[in-house]
Amino acid sequence: MKVVTFGAHVLDVLAQPVDEIPPGQGAALVQTIRMSAAGPAGGTAITLAKLGARVATVGAIGADDPGDVLVAALSRRGVDTGHLLRTGSPTSMSVLPIRSNGDRPALHMPGANLAYPLDQAPLETFTGADHVHIGAPELLNPPELAPLLADIAAAGVTISADILADGDPGLLAWIEPVLPHLDYLLPNDDQVRGFTGLDDLVAGSRALIERGVTCVAATAGADGAYVVTAADAEHAPAPVVDVVDTSGCGDAFSAGFVLARGRDRSLVESARIGCAVASLVATGLGSDHGDLAWDDLAD
Repeated sequence: MKVVTFGAHVLDVLAQPVDEIPPGQGAALVQTIRMSAAGPAGGTAITLAKLGARVATVGAIGADDPGDVLVAALSRRGVDTGHLLRTGSPTSMSVLPIRSNGDRPALHMPGANLAYPLDQAPLETFTGADHVHIGAPELLNPPELAPLLADIAAAGVTISADILADGDPGLLAWIEPVLPHLDYLLPNDDQVRGFTGLDDLVAGSRALIERGVTCVAATAGADGAYVVTAADAEHAPAPVVDVVDTSGCGDAFSAGFVLARGRDRSLVESARIGCAVASLVATGLGSDHGDLAWDDLAD
């Protein structure tokens, strides 16, 4: 399966464990500090490649040292980075002080993710794929992104999207032009509730389907995921694991779900595989954690 991820790429700097920030100019020792390629396009690309997909990624990063690190991390996993634009804006980065319980407050700089020129989007790369995953469509000017997605869909390519920002009605109105072009929207439960104002996850997902999405696969942390269409709703449980860090779990779910659908698994089975991938990533530090094998997940 050939997948193109398109959108937000982030270089994460993670420190763990950090249960409090020292006051003033104080210092604290931690066990681990590392960097990882992340973001709903970059992180999803790495996990897809680890699972055996052929992956190219499209987006904007800086012509700077963090951008070099990001490209190296993606390339090392076999991701084609030839369509990453190096811009005058800085590479997007996050600093993540990971709590002992796995929580991850973040300090984030959007950087070049706000600067991708859609008139330079490589249409032939998109239409030559089996699937295109949009990471953070809210950063890609949805009114201008929608016609591009229509062209991609017209070529028979399936499309999914994952949202980076918190859900609220204003953001939903902003991304609404892209929704009718999505085969799969992959939000988390808080985003669904924020978008729709509905506490019930299935009802909220159906409200998004009424705006044009074909299927909503909404993640719910330890409760797994809910897969909702206009006609049906199913639940996929998440494996019980010892959580170290939840960074990139949503991106890992997206990768597992997309690849499973591309390999003709049912919606609920694809969600189960997505939850399994996310759970494995949660057992280590960083969105690129874990040795993932499709055969182990698909059994």
